[in-house]
Amino acid sequence: MLTTSLSLKRQSWLVAAACMVADGAFVILLGCETWQNWLTLALTLTVDAALAGPARLSGYVAFAHAAVPVTTILIGNDTPANDAGILIAGYRAGAWLHGASAVASLVVLSASLLACTLIMQRRFELGLVSMVKAAVLPFLVGRYTTARRAYLAELERRSELERRDAREAVTRAITNERSSIARDLHDVIVHHVSAIGLHAGAARLGLPAGNTKVETSLRSVETASRAAMVDLRHLLDLLHGDNPEGARQPGLDNLDELFDGVRSAGVPTQFAVSGTQREVPESLGITVYRIVQEMLTNALRHGDHSGVSVSLDYEPDSLTVSSANRIGAGRETSGTARRGLVGIRNRAGLFTGRTEAGVDPDGVTWRTSVRFPL
Repeated sequence: MLTTSLSLKRQSWLVAAACMVADGAFVILLGCETWQNWLTLALTLTVDAALAGPARLSGYVAFAHAAVPVTTILIGNDTPANDAGILIAGYRAGAWLHGASAVASLVVLSASLLACTLIMQRRFELGLVSMVKAAVLPFLVGRYTTARRAYLAELERRSELERRDAREAVTRAITNERSSIARDLHDVIVHHVSAIGLHAGAARLGLPAGNTKVETSLRSVETASRAAMVDLRHLLDLLHGDNPEGARQPGLDNLDELFDGVRSAGVPTQFAVSGTQREVPESLGITVYRIVQEMLTNALRHGDHSGVSVSLDYEPDSLTVSSANRIGAGRETSGTARRGLVGIRNRAGLFTGRTEAGVDPDGVTWRTSVRFPL
């Protein structure tokens, strides 16, 4: 804003200087032998310099320019003085003034030009032409410029309102779609997960004493269903646009909970961290958690349950998470496994991560690795 103001100030001084040079040179070239010529030159340069003044003074500047030709005639000098300055003064009056001050400026400039032409030429029609050329026309051009500027500003304002309305419409559509998804999740998924937890609890309570293995499995089902309910509630809050205090998404600090859940299902797990641990963005921590969760899920579904190992490797410029498990006999690495890998790749892609997955040369070990640049 300050730069624009300084630029406008420099331009106004440039216009004033150009008028001073044009009008002053014209007076000097016609001759400055008498004191009347020198007074005319001084008055011309003074009113032309006033053109660099603030726009709010345009009315006073127009009155001053209208007074100079009349003054020069009254002191006996018929040399044209501030012709260029009068043009600019008329333009400024039309561009910046409104109401009575604008009309008064136009009337004074027109009257001055008409009167001077009548006195010197004694022809009314020449006075009218001079008045229209040097006063009315610049005033109308100034008026047109201001109106056009206001019109363009109005177009810009309307365009901005339309863009804002479009953004709000898209936001409303996204919000409505999220609410619809949240309702579906709540009505279908939450109901089924709740039923799983209730039935597992009822089955555990109905078991005869001493059946420890089945009781442990059922208790794991209950724990997993409760954890799923918590994650679903977080997801529903996010879809509804809510993020209450304490509803934090799980991250790297919660990885042990995932391994505890897998161990309770009877699958041995190994988790190793190498390199110098460092702080990572919370969003990346959430992504790594979800990727590890998907790796363990794939190992449970498609592995031989002999065990799964997960490693987290911190390097100076990257973070790598990888898993390895043996493929179960007769199990295929397609269908849900492929969907799980697509989910891993999509999550990794948000952080320009590179995903590699496939069977080792031994033909029985499935390995998945995701490397995130830091």
